[in-house]
Amino acid sequence: MAQVAPAEILDALRPIEDPDFRKSIVDLGFIKNIQIDQGHVSFSIELTTPACPVKEQFREAARKAVLALPGVESVDVEMTASTRGSRGAEKTDVLPGVKNVIAVASGKGGVGKSTVSANLALALAQTGASVGLLDCDVYGPSVPLMLGVSGPPQATTDQKLLPKEAQGLKVMSIGLLADTPVIWRGPMVHSLIRQFLTDVLWGELDYLVLDMPPGTGDAALTLTQTAPLSGAVIVSTPQEVALIDARKGLQMFQRVQVPVLGLVENMSYFICSNCETQHHLFGSGGIDRLAETLDVPVIGRIPMQPDVVTAGDSGKPTSVAAPDSPAGKAFHELAGTVARKLALLHVENPPVIGTNITWVSTPKS
Repeated sequence: MAQVAPAEILDALRPIEDPDFRKSIVDLGFIKNIQIDQGHVSFSIELTTPACPVKEQFREAARKAVLALPGVESVDVEMTASTRGSRGAEKTDVLPGVKNVIAVASGKGGVGKSTVSANLALALAQTGASVGLLDCDVYGPSVPLMLGVSGPPQATTDQKLLPKEAQGLKVMSIGLLADTPVIWRGPMVHSLIRQFLTDVLWGELDYLVLDMPPGTGDAALTLTQTAPLSGAVIVSTPQEVALIDARKGLQMFQRVQVPVLGLVENMSYFICSNCETQHHLFGSGGIDRLAETLDVPVIGRIPMQPDVVTAGDSGKPTSVAAPDSPAGKAFHELAGTVARKLALLHVENPPVIGTNITWVSTPKS
């Protein structure tokens, strides 16, 4: 029997479509390194993000499609990813090694923005991506406590700061530098934020999550004007008083032309342990109305879960401590959604930078 040709393999794989791009994985250029050795075929599928939730479905569908070809006896499929960058191209001198900069913001404090930031960053890192977390809340830094990291960062001979490492993340926060409350005016805050963006050696990162300061004041405006933001995630709780401020935060990003990836409703509902019913303690429907009015999707609903608080206080957030809990699953789903939306934004800016991420390949059939 004649050996299968590469063109036949590509034709067999062509019906498999990426659900986000709505195109064939062949036409998207995802198929790499086709190797044919008699009846054995191997190739890789290179995705645009390691956080792709359908990578296992791709692998199995591709394996079955090629295995069905005459003359093919076994198939190895290797899943890889080259994270695409969708950052603002005009700010090349700021965070040059970071592909995607994600701002997590809220219009006010107390809605769980830092909790969402930390869990989003950890969930992205658990997919195999290289991730950093920058705590930009100058007046109320909470990331060091949530990640169980302390002590001042080291500095190089040229006065560059090395981020701390915690649970697979690179981390920086004013909480690591100052033991006393910060009482600063606008120019000093601007200077500190600029230093975090230009004088910290973040290295090569797929994602840098910015835990934004609450509101739309000096610190927030400095970040939107200085950082090469790829997109923003707006966090709110269900009650109307929080949504009013979330609207202001969202509109701030729209005015400076930063893509808003979507809204996250934190403390969305509580699941009773006795009846397994969702109870909307702070009301429901408000965030959906806001999303419809501003034409922005709701990309996450995080349930109230008592151990989310204790997990954060203990330095091991829920996405790591309890990934299979309702809140843990919600954070991981949020990470996948954010990663896919950033990959879609990259369509108009195709260059790929950095190294590939490789998963364990399929055993031979």
